[in-house]
Amino acid sequence: MSHDLTSPPMMHCTCWQGGEPVRPGVAMTDLATGLYAHGAVMAALLHRHKTGGGVHIDCNLLSSQVSCLSHIAANFLNAGKEAKRWGTAHESIVPYQGFRTRDGHVVVAAGNDKQFIKVCEVLQLTELTQQPHYNTNKLRVHNRQQLIHTLSQGFLQEKTADWLRRFEGSGVPVGPINSIQEVFSDPQVKHNNLIQEVKHPTAGRVSVPGPAVRYSSFGPVGPTPPPLIGQHTVQVLRDTLSYSDDIISELLEARAVAQNTVS
Repeated sequence: MSHDLTSPPMMHCTCWQGGEPVRPGVAMTDLATGLYAHGAVMAALLHRHKTGGGVHIDCNLLSSQVSCLSHIAANFLNAGKEAKRWGTAHESIVPYQGFRTRDGHVVVAAGNDKQFIKVCEVLQLTELTQQPHYNTNKLRVHNRQQLIHTLSQGFLQEKTADWLRRFEGSGVPVGPINSIQEVFSDPQVKHNNLIQEVKHPTAGRVSVPGPAVRYSSFGPVGPTPPPLIGQHTVQVLRDTLSYSDDIISELLEARAVAQNTVS
């Protein structure tokens, strides 16, 4: 038995630099395990189609989280490099992190020297590009603290929307750190049909996030509500276990099983 909080490798490297481990805001281990299980089921179905045989699938939270460590695991296994906590920052690329603005936050991902120069131009800090200790990414990583302090002061001068306008067309990946309300008000989120409704037998209409994947030739089946306890008892007994109606009636009368009658 386990849950995402007791499979802690990801928490080790999630926090501000020097801070205590922090649980991610959503249950990423549970979600990742579900996605791994989905792929495993698809592979098992393909195996059955090709060979006629079934397979046992072992998919657990610990294995999923360790697998998700990705380059962090590779750095340790091959170079003995222990992961540190960087907050929103990238360990080996600078500047590549979130910055506070006058009214919120933006994320800036300057992945190369050309993009760094463009960041400095947009912030009207071109003098930084003339300083030799910022000429390459390796040097920027080495001098991270001083550079990030200077850039942070610059980003505080304007609102998030103003920075987004200034960076538009710059070639630098920049985006806001949206609140949940802002996410579900985003026109692109609505266009992608990421807000869907399910009709629950007792709660009525419930809004849920839609699927992340869309298909060119067909639409995904709409979301369905979680079943109530005992909602499908008779269906399972009859269709899956091939029990006769007489036996099902006897089980119900004996209260060995129960059928939820909410429609």
